[in-house]
Amino acid sequence: MIHQGARILVVDDEPQIRRSLQVNFEMKNYAVRSVASGEEALATATRWKPDLVIIDLLLPSMDGIELTRIIRLESSVPIIILSALGDEHKKVEALECGADDYVTKPFGMEELLARVRSALRRTVMLSGVEPVFRSTALSVNFERREVRLEDELVKLTPTEYDLLKYMIQNAGKVLTHRTLLTAIWGEAYANQAQYLRVFIGQLRKKLERNTARPKYILTDPGVGYRFANECQEENF
Repeated sequence: MIHQGARILVVDDEPQIRRSLQVNFEMKNYAVRSVASGEEALATATRWKPDLVIIDLLLPSMDGIELTRIIRLESSVPIIILSALGDEHKKVEALECGADDYVTKPFGMEELLARVRSALRRTVMLSGVEPVFRSTALSVNFERREVRLEDELVKLTPTEYDLLKYMIQNAGKVLTHRTLLTAIWGEAYANQAQYLRVFIGQLRKKLERNTARPKYILTDPGVGYRFANECQEENF
């Protein structure tokens, strides 16, 4: 497995959560270190160079958003945020500061493990980028700007293609409305969430067999969208 033995740093001020995560991750053959504060996290990250960091939003002295912002100044390591129910605004802020994903407390261990695998898989994908993305039915040739679904050519507008390409290149990562709007249309469109919904809807109509239960472009309610890389067969 591509993530076998990966190093995970857990940052949470609740001892029982740190113990639980450490035990469960070590059972899956991850190497784990856990700390209770942002300051300890920064010192450990500098020495140990983790492959992934899990950060609780509510930390003493330095909150999870500030810790994420500082880590991002030095590293592209995947960051998963743990947040309580009702932290919708904080989730968006953390993602826009550079976090890759979030899991809401209380959470199931299998859900968190799946998010960890997804984040680590994306890291491997980006370290060896190929010109073609393929999944079970969808393929995108980035050199030709060609999209096919079950070998049939799909006609996308230039903007639809740019949006799809950006999402594939960030597969598995939650992308906020603002992030997508700024990346594709520019800063002037940063607050035009309805504009984005129109283009996401158009892409789904062209790529999804069932738009009510999309397979590729998933919605994170109140936050943004993610391209599901669990369906991927080959790296792009």
